Amino acid sequence: MSASVIFGFHAIEALLVARPKAVVEVVYVAQRNDQRLQNLLEQLDKLHIKATPSSKEKIEQFVPEDASHQGVIALVRKLEEFGENYIEEIVSHKEKPFFLILDGITDPHNLGACLRSAEAAGVDAVIIPKDKSASLTAVARKISSGASEVLPVIKVTNLARTLKRLQDYGVWIVGTAGEAEQNIYQYQFPNTGLALVMGNEGKGMRRLTRENCDALVKIPMAGIVSSLNVSVATGVCLFEIVRQIKSPH
Repeated sequence: MSASVIFGFHAIEALLVARPKAVVEVVYVAQRNDQRLQNLLEQLDKLHIKATPSSKEKIEQFVPEDASHQGVIALVRKLEEFGENYIEEIVSHKEKPFFLILDGITDPHNLGACLRSAEAAGVDAVIIPKDKSASLTAVARKISSGASEVLPVIKVTNLARTLKRLQDYGVWIVGTAGEAEQNIYQYQFPNTGLALVMGNEGKGMRRLTRENCDALVKIPMAGIVSSLNVSVATGVCLFEIVRQIKSPH
């Protein structure tokens, strides 16, 4: 069986709620004996999931060097991978599908944070390119706080072609760019199928991605800082969409 590792209490606890059958085993530092660990062990016992005490040194072999694992890791069945055809599955079942498209987000911390915001905002799926993009590593899954376990992440070979395909399905594509004339508070997001596109941490959207957007918007900046971290900007944009067209008035 092919498995991966996630670490940290929050990520594991969220996974036990969302996909308990995906958890193969939880390994924890034997010397740790606090209430949070006891609560987790009780939950694992109820779910009949194996829990194994181990050493801190052994656990650290499974996580990135600078990761905050909190003395607990979970061996997890690998996430289901979604290809481009899954887009059709979503648009055929959703009257107004809501997508987040990440054009070349390379930092797994940013990817995880974007997934967390997307899940909280009610996004139906996140679309990323197969190349030149961060993947769902253990770090990304931890930062997502469980969102990566329930939110489909669709990997596509050609992002520009995918945008055209979404438009064929009636999805309106809104990209973010500093040179946009309207900011997110001036622009009226359409109450229809919608995809928000966020660009690379430094370079923004690629040219072909920008050219295939139906509209461009920006976040107004009042201070001396010229831009926000992409995960912060994603949250700001997503929840302005929620405020405009998803929330009851």
